[in-house]
Amino acid sequence: MTDVRASCQTPPTVTTRAKRGGRGDRSPLGTWFWDIDRVLLVLTLFLIAIGLLAVAAASPASAVRYSGEHLKFTPLYYFWRQLIWVGISLPVLFAVSMLPVATARRLAVAGAGLFTLMLALTPLIGVRVNGAARWIGFGFAQFQPSEFLKPLFIVTVAWLLSLKAKDDDLPTVLITGAMTAGIACLLMLQPDFGQTIIFCTVWMALLMIAGTPTKVLVGLVSMVPVGLVAAYVFYGTARSRIDAFLFPGVEGSGAGDHFQVNAARATLTAGGFTGTGPGAGSAKFGLPEAHTDYIFSVIGEEFGLIACAIVALVFLAIVVRVFVKLLDEQDEFRLLAASGLAVQFGAQAMVSMAVNTGLAPSKGMTLPFISYGGSSMIALSIGMGLLLAFTRRNPFLTRSPYIVRWSGT
Repeated sequence: MTDVRASCQTPPTVTTRAKRGGRGDRSPLGTWFWDIDRVLLVLTLFLIAIGLLAVAAASPASAVRYSGEHLKFTPLYYFWRQLIWVGISLPVLFAVSMLPVATARRLAVAGAGLFTLMLALTPLIGVRVNGAARWIGFGFAQFQPSEFLKPLFIVTVAWLLSLKAKDDDLPTVLITGAMTAGIACLLMLQPDFGQTIIFCTVWMALLMIAGTPTKVLVGLVSMVPVGLVAAYVFYGTARSRIDAFLFPGVEGSGAGDHFQVNAARATLTAGGFTGTGPGAGSAKFGLPEAHTDYIFSVIGEEFGLIACAIVALVFLAIVVRVFVKLLDEQDEFRLLAASGLAVQFGAQAMVSMAVNTGLAPSKGMTLPFISYGGSSMIALSIGMGLLLAFTRRNPFLTRSPYIVRWSGT
């Protein structure tokens, strides 16, 4: 009888909760603060802080190599620019993380269409840098469509795959496969072999998470070696990168790429376990793209291999945190979207670190939130904002025994 009366009691009101503590603040900002995964947010901000330190360390070397004599007295040129990009990106990250799931999904799908069109126009009107046309715009307003497309593409594919639960006859594998193949072709025209691998990897991961039949997955996986052989035979960029990695001493096997990998590995290990100290590194001055593709090596020289291990563990912690958070997720779309974004984030970090350590061919892949770059920083902030939005949880609806009991009456 006591249990029956207890079950009929009205659950604690918002006012009652407010008296108990700050969790009762249901203003838009208060709701966001208590619903957001604050551990994930703190880890992200920690990476951004590490990135600013790393760019400050790499900036003198890059200023000397790429900016000419007029910047020899401003060695922190790239650091100040990165600080501006961080100032722009953080409001974007917070704003996107506050979006309702449905709104975030609609905007992502619309944005995916827009940036796919821009990606198609890039080889025609794009700005060519280091032999690749990956940028659109001019001067300070240049941006890289593929960077912005990555998180939006993932959300779009997740949405399409989630529709399978409502209509089992939908050919979602074919539709998303055609999308991925089309984007891969556009990326290879730039050329951008590294981004192509990331897009294809995330698509395959989403298919596995979505519960695609095993025979379909086996068929797709069996096509990977065929695709790599075809890329080696017919795609010059892939062939030069693979040759430089596998046959470094052979003439015409991509000596430039081999030099970059060797310089990165030498810089990475130059500081030992504890590093030479901030600003004391010298090997970084012989390293191309020290502030972007090879910034992980600069961290190794000036802050030590222990610092590199900490950076790698932070990336791992973010990915693990997301998947642990999703263990009890019931919404198919949120599960797929958050998983895909986490896979993309982790895969990009892993490829970048593998290139710096000489475990993978040179691919021109930035280290998330650490490498210098406006397009990369803003696009990653959009992606992390979406990830935070899709992992938001109402602590009262999911944890309060009063709410659960009352909603069942």
